[in-house]
Amino acid sequence: MSPHLKGSCLCGNIQFEYTGKLGPITQCHCNQCRKSNGTAFAANSQIEKSQYKIVAGKDLIREYESTKGKFRAFCNYCGSPIYSRRDSLPDKLRIRLGLLDTKIEKRPSFHIFVDSKAEWHEICDEIPRYPELEPGR
Repeated sequence: MSPHLKGSCLCGNIQFEYTGKLGPITQCHCNQCRKSNGTAFAANSQIEKSQYKIVAGKDLIREYESTKGKFRAFCNYCGSPIYSRRDSLPDKLRIRLGLLDTKIEKRPSFHIFVDSKAEWHEICDEIPRYPELEPGR
């Protein structure tokens, strides 16, 4: 079975495949996502860790514990954010959709942490917006 999705970091040294279904696409405007991505928001999707495989560059991945129990992984060579993971959700990862090399049809589901969004960024779509986390999480 061929991989459903393929992705890579900026330098291409880290490459991954994902054979599962993407979760909702979240545009997160929290301060940590803005700083870790250097942008107004991060576009993420929660996935099943068991269906995610690093196929090249695993030795280049470094993790930073940004808050207790939450780790942000990045490429040690180019700095691209790769995924985040939480100790409290050991079977899940949140991948950074900007790393995908495979086109996807799925579109963003909602914005979170809009109360802390960059003051210079204007949200110009009509998808749901939440002051912090989406309901139920």
